[in-house]
Amino acid sequence: MSARLFTTLTLSAAIAAALGSGTALAQDNSQTQATGSTPAATATSPAKKADAKEKNGKSVQALQQVVVTGSASTAGVRKIDASYSITTATSAQIQQANPRSAADLLKISPGVWPESTGGETGANIEIAGFPGGGDAPFYTNQIMGTPLYGMPSLSFFEQSSMFRLDDTIDHVEILQGGPSVVFGDGQIGLTSNYILKQGTDTPSGSIGVTYGSENLKRIDGFYGFPIGKNGWYGSVGGFYRDSDGVRDPQYASDKGGQLTATLTKDWDNGTLMFWARGLDDKNQFITPIPLIQDRSGIFSAYPGFNPLTSTYYSNAMQHTYLESYPGGGTSVNLADGRGAQLGFFGVNFDWDFGNGWNVSDKFLVDGGNMDTNGLFSGSNPQTLSSWENTAGTYPSNTVPAGAVYTASYTNGSGIVTDPNADVISQGLWHIHKNLKSVVNDFRLSKELFEGNTLTAGLYLAHYTDNDRWSLGNPMLMTNTPNATPIAVSYVQGGQTYYVTNSQGLIYNGGYNITENGVATNKAFYLSDTWKLDQWIFDASARLENEDARNTVCNLSNVNIDGNPNTLYDNAVAMCNGTYAVTDYNKTHTSWTAGVTYKIQDNMAVYARANKGVHFNGFDDLRGSVTGDTLPVLKVQNFEVGWKYQAPVFNADISFYHRQFDGLSYQPSLLGVPFGSKSTYGSDTKGINFTLHANTPDQIFSVTAVGDWMDGHYSHFEGDAVFYGLPTPGNPTGEFVGTYQGKQLQRQPKFQVRLTPALRFPTAYGDLRLWVTMEYVGNHTQDQLALQQLGNYTDFSVGAQYNYGPHWLFTLVGSNVTDTLGLTESNSRIAGSAAGATGVILARPLEGKEYNLQVKYQF
Repeated sequence: MSARLFTTLTLSAAIAAALGSGTALAQDNSQTQATGSTPAATATSPAKKADAKEKNGKSVQALQQVVVTGSASTAGVRKIDASYSITTATSAQIQQANPRSAADLLKISPGVWPESTGGETGANIEIAGFPGGGDAPFYTNQIMGTPLYGMPSLSFFEQSSMFRLDDTIDHVEILQGGPSVVFGDGQIGLTSNYILKQGTDTPSGSIGVTYGSENLKRIDGFYGFPIGKNGWYGSVGGFYRDSDGVRDPQYASDKGGQLTATLTKDWDNGTLMFWARGLDDKNQFITPIPLIQDRSGIFSAYPGFNPLTSTYYSNAMQHTYLESYPGGGTSVNLADGRGAQLGFFGVNFDWDFGNGWNVSDKFLVDGGNMDTNGLFSGSNPQTLSSWENTAGTYPSNTVPAGAVYTASYTNGSGIVTDPNADVISQGLWHIHKNLKSVVNDFRLSKELFEGNTLTAGLYLAHYTDNDRWSLGNPMLMTNTPNATPIAVSYVQGGQTYYVTNSQGLIYNGGYNITENGVATNKAFYLSDTWKLDQWIFDASARLENEDARNTVCNLSNVNIDGNPNTLYDNAVAMCNGTYAVTDYNKTHTSWTAGVTYKIQDNMAVYARANKGVHFNGFDDLRGSVTGDTLPVLKVQNFEVGWKYQAPVFNADISFYHRQFDGLSYQPSLLGVPFGSKSTYGSDTKGINFTLHANTPDQIFSVTAVGDWMDGHYSHFEGDAVFYGLPTPGNPTGEFVGTYQGKQLQRQPKFQVRLTPALRFPTAYGDLRLWVTMEYVGNHTQDQLALQQLGNYTDFSVGAQYNYGPHWLFTLVGSNVTDTLGLTESNSRIAGSAAGATGVILARPLEGKEYNLQVKYQF
């Protein structure tokens, strides 16, 4: 198939997506033209816009769209032919979904729940039936079909944090499990693949200006163009923004941008594409705030805190100096937040040699810094006098009975005179993380006979992670929004002792390490696809080796300044010049097999089985020794589904059964492991659904995306013993129980997003109105289900008007009803996180936020 013929097919697929794929709002033909976006292209061929407007009038159904993610063929596969469920969204649909972040967008895929209340980056991404419990171990972010990093997730890093949404994105394909266990990085969970806009035959582009109610100021732009007349095309685009944030920290909450460029050469037999991206962005890492737990799963505001807009961050604590940072201390600016300074360079090459031979190669090298500067929750709020008697693990941190103490605001505003003043101790953490990654995925395909194609692939990835951590560092501060730190000292026997330093910090008991990881992942895979009348069969297998080494400095307690009267730094765990090295080398196989039966051209049923593995990451190796690392986590997944497309209705419904083995447990006493390790698993059955209906004139449409799942831990023997928050009835905080049969933590049993929409044609363009109701069902914080987080329903709204061929006006609002809903509580407290008075530290949804964008398209 020639590249230009393939382009025509993908153009039709793009229009199909614009007509309503069931992932966001239903789109019609005028919307495709109004957005000014290049019609969707696959990862192997640019879409040429010379005839795009001519094709806008043709109606192509969404399930005819060609997708490349999860397909062995570089030509991709029609959604209705795929024996798995895959969610797609055009650039217009991404905008209408109004995601808070790249992670938040993932909820357009049924069964995915990103906990995006922590800010623009660092989201916990939960996938129904995958027992994660935090971070994003089962998620891979791709650009142009290539993973952004060799490992899905590390401490203080997950791949959506390497990515920002803007107008350079043509469309996204989101795949859960299925064939992804064999292709790419062998991800057993969720893969999102973003396809970039590329140059076009006719120069075109857009520029947009956005203003938001949180004092957001943002500019977006894109321009695609031909280079000469020899089949070369170029594009450039990006964004820059500055925002106070809904939770205003008294400095810029989110500030930065990115620039992306592509260069493509198109021949009749293939394409060569170069792309590059620079990202420099700083984002507030939102710390849990106090709430009142009225009863299990029901919460209300804590006095003095607005749960929708408050934050602890302030000018008074923005700039600090951490003496405990490895290598001699460092300055910390909380405005740097949890950001990214990264560079990317990628190459995609695809060629059709004729006689059924095709070759594809995808290459990506990237690297840079992904630092974290933020507050992390410690203990619950307490009075100042209570804090003075319990200030940390080390006795030297407390104020002796009878001593004369002084508590001073660090901003020079005076003395804290009330011993019952409401205070809290929060950890000031600084993590410097430098990442480098080189990934190459090579495929060779041959049509063996009519309808049967065999593909062989070689995947190679080499990547490093060089970290310096300073964790702990409790900072005493007022328990108020935009808090002020408090410094404490006391006088005894005529000598002044400093419980905290002048910034309100205590370094004792921290965790200050260097960590250097290097790994190589090698995989060989084979895949065969056979089309036989109404049947489509595929089977694939992957042999994969992970070879990693992690080096972590050993720690010894030291007195940093040598002064015994500065109590805050007399016992600080620091690198002592020796190192613990862990080597890890594992080889495993993964496989997948699927079948689709085309009942008719617009209806199909399918079945799929797959088994995959999840290797240890660098942070899994820390604390283990060579030969005694955590077991490889294995998953097997069975799925059956039904797809149907008609002019006024389409559906994609699947039933799955997901089983995990290799989850690890070891009892511990006050954080110190003891006894033998054991493994257990999980078992989940569920239904994913995407439904879309519209009137024949497409004036009204409604979309429902959701998931019901019944997931629990299994094969857990004995009792789980751990220590959480002490209470009057349980002064030691000890909990003994079993994970067996408990609901998977941080996963809603039911969630749904329902979007009705109206379109009003006018003489100058179309006006669209929509509202999305999101319901998130009961979910629990911990594996013993002791801390229930309840359920919530929130609403977002949108309006969009295209005036003539050039102007587009979009108004969107999120959580417009100011719903109080929780995504997580204090993850550093085991079991129930509510104290005796019902106080709990948690992350609620942000309050209502409205953004207006004016875009000019040319």
